[in-house]
Amino acid sequence: MAIRLSDKAIDEIIENMIQMIDQSKNQAFEITEEGRKEYEYLSEELESTKKKVKAYIVRGDELEKNVKSYRQQLAVVSKEFGKYSEDEVRKVYEKTHELQTKFVIMREEEKLLRKRRDEIEIRLTSLSHVLERGEDLVGKISIIFNFLQDDFKQVNELIEDAREKQEFGLKIIEAQEEERKKLSREIHDGPAQMLANVLLRSDILDYVIKKGKAEEISEEIKSLRKNVRSSLREVRRIIYDLRPMALDDLGVVPTIRKYVDRLTEYHDIHVEFIVFGKEKRFNSKYEVALFRLMQEATQNAIKHSEASEIKVKLEIMKNRLILIVADNGKGFNLEERSDGSFGLIGMKERVEILDGNLNISTGKGKGTTITINVPYS
Repeated sequence: MAIRLSDKAIDEIIENMIQMIDQSKNQAFEITEEGRKEYEYLSEELESTKKKVKAYIVRGDELEKNVKSYRQQLAVVSKEFGKYSEDEVRKVYEKTHELQTKFVIMREEEKLLRKRRDEIEIRLTSLSHVLERGEDLVGKISIIFNFLQDDFKQVNELIEDAREKQEFGLKIIEAQEEERKKLSREIHDGPAQMLANVLLRSDILDYVIKKGKAEEISEEIKSLRKNVRSSLREVRRIIYDLRPMALDDLGVVPTIRKYVDRLTEYHDIHVEFIVFGKEKRFNSKYEVALFRLMQEATQNAIKHSEASEIKVKLEIMKNRLILIVADNGKGFNLEERSDGSFGLIGMKERVEILDGNLNISTGKGKGTTITINVPYS
């Protein structure tokens, strides 16, 4: 006999699952963070050890030269013993022995430092793989956690179309996680690295100021300004990709125009924007939707179509808005992509929310034209 669980019982089961997964995610995150701290500590120790090894090599070479010099003096003194007093012979011998002892000790210390350096490098390589697997695990657990938390609360309501919504939900969460990773990488590789360089430059500037060399101070200030400008430009680019402030301030048409200009500047591709009808402001949801649809379509063309030209057209009519994005790229088989492409699915979902329709005209070697028709009153 089949047992049917109540909504409350199912919710309790899911809640327990969510708590367990959340705890597992936090534990995995803490383990990964501990590994990251160890990695950073060992990286600093490695740099310090390398500097020490280099210093020991230089000092050891100098000491070796001194040992050879005193050995030669000792040989001369020993050979012509009668010319030197006992005290002179003893001093040369003691100095030679002292330098030889220091040389042996220094080479042994250098050997130990080299060994430690090699051990750290091996450990860092191992930690790098562990951190990579740890981050991947945390990401996967986050996907499962978010899915259960956001989409399984009312599981009885999803049974009829569970498979379709489950797949779509997972793709949304995967896309969110991918966007977060992308943003994290962009911040780490862009502004974070640039600001670290600015900090380093400020230390150099402080050192140069103390030396009092005016010409070098001027050059360092110029370099510092250049780095700050680059950092600011990179931060603005990231903010613009997240949500252009011009969208709220100026509206969708100026924002698309500005975005198209930026695409042409950043990519080796000609992007043209044409507006038919009177430019005006629209309801926020329409402006955001139109911009995101245009953004997704142009990004797909840049990433996948190998196009040299993209045309963006916006027709502003009395009761509807028509957005057309066309490229002269290689095109694709629509039947092969329609089921598996999250980008296309997301665009269709966004258009459906506005009670509009989306049409894609494409074929291999024929370019791609995306037409979006949205009613507006």
